[in-house]
Amino acid sequence: MSHDYFRLLAFPVEILDYIFQEMEYTDLPPVLRVNHDFYTIAARILYRIIDLLPTTRVERSIACLKSLRNHPTNALLVRKLSIDWSNHRILANSFRLLRDTLTLLTNLRHLSIELSPKDNQFSLAWVLHGLRSRLKTLGTSIRCDPQLAEILETQPDLVELCLRGFPTKQPFVILESAMPNLRSFRAVHAGPSVISAVVKGRPVEGVSLSMFVEDGVLPLESLTLSTRPIKRLTIMSLDSQLAPDKLLPEVACRHPHLEALHIVVLMACFDLIMLKNSAPSLKRFSDLRYLTFMAAGSASVEDEGEIAHSWSKACPTLRTIILPKGKVWFERDGKWSCCG
Repeated sequence: MSHDYFRLLAFPVEILDYIFQEMEYTDLPPVLRVNHDFYTIAARILYRIIDLLPTTRVERSIACLKSLRNHPTNALLVRKLSIDWSNHRILANSFRLLRDTLTLLTNLRHLSIELSPKDNQFSLAWVLHGLRSRLKTLGTSIRCDPQLAEILETQPDLVELCLRGFPTKQPFVILESAMPNLRSFRAVHAGPSVISAVVKGRPVEGVSLSMFVEDGVLPLESLTLSTRPIKRLTIMSLDSQLAPDKLLPEVACRHPHLEALHIVVLMACFDLIMLKNSAPSLKRFSDLRYLTFMAAGSASVEDEGEIAHSWSKACPTLRTIILPKGKVWFERDGKWSCCG
């Protein structure tokens, strides 16, 4: 063997760990076969994060899950697991395999499961009954039904939750003592009842939600149930009746302590006068620093400059403003300029 090999063996474990972390993911498997010490270090890095992307063949995903199920020692190394089967229909046996594998991932801290629209028509929260770990983050497209609510009640360490699934007609109720550390919540399709169930009595400060015409401003009202003021809010508005000059005041009167507000309006248009008239509502914000507003309209860059100036006068705490042209407006030498 070469002298370089023996010199490499002389490195402390911490140095080898750092070196292996800098390697390409595809270069790690050969390292496993060098010796026992290299295997221990490389395996810890190789299995730490497992991403089964939409482009990953289902057969390969199944093989990965089977390997973890058949090698519990490796399963203990997994900290983050992301599974995206949104482009595939999955057989019941594969869901059972996933459930059994999750039982072995006792050190798992971050989990994301994305299923296809057809699979999401069924109640699949039973897959998560295999969880024995205490998650920090959870994201799933599994529909929001009582079975999923029961799973959430078993995760006291959750800090970040993303529910991408559709609500059902069944009640979605979560014990108020559950998820006491939840700080961030994202709802893609969930309505006010699900949002209320998640936010109520918890220290949620960051929220991303969608607003639909049938719900009106109830999603915004639901956020007032948090035990802390909402600091970061992202809104995807699909309500054609909620024009920009109406939406901003509704947000401001309910969440005046926002630090960052990002709004994307898909079903309503704006004009220069409408946005200028929204300026007085911004006076309610005491700490707003970052404001993004995207919608269909015909304002020019010069028009957006006027809007940025008007909004900054109403809300002096603003540091950056992003408007539909995609340019970032900021104050420099007492004048608002843009880049991008």
